[in-house]
Amino acid sequence: MKISRMVAAVCIALACGAAQAGGIAYTVRTTDLKEKPFTDAATLATLPGSSKVEVVQRRGSWNQVKAEGQTGWVKMLSLRLGGSVHVGRGDTGVRSLFNVASTGRSGSTTTTGVRGLSEEKLHNPQPNPQALEALHGYAVDKSSAQRFAAAGNLKAAKVDYLPAPAK
Repeated sequence: MKISRMVAAVCIALACGAAQAGGIAYTVRTTDLKEKPFTDAATLATLPGSSKVEVVQRRGSWNQVKAEGQTGWVKMLSLRLGGSVHVGRGDTGVRSLFNVASTGRSGSTTTTGVRGLSEEKLHNPQPNPQALEALHGYAVDKSSAQRFAAAGNLKAAKVDYLPAPAK
């Protein structure tokens, strides 16, 4: 039951978007302010974690923001929407679950699809700051996760990388 609520919460977060145009957001980690919405675009500045930014617009997995007197682009998952800084929570791992990345100068964007959302909802997302804030209740710190694992008799396991594909 808890896992299905977590999956639903992640889907809500993706549907809502990480930021809305004209809204205030904060960086969740140190992130580069890019000249254009591409990974290899020139870096205008490096914003420290918990930097306040104003979201101007969203394009794919990128948000155009105003910060430190400059306007540039940051990755959507580097921002936390809302009116307050959440100190000490950091990255909740959503970024590692979903590969939302822009590739190269060509402007092509690769995005992970989400089951259960209509094409219209994906093209016209309606941010829901309350739902996004509710997701923060699912985040736990390392010691809580370790206690949970110990209570369930879970053990750490090292998983080797897959071998390189044959050429």
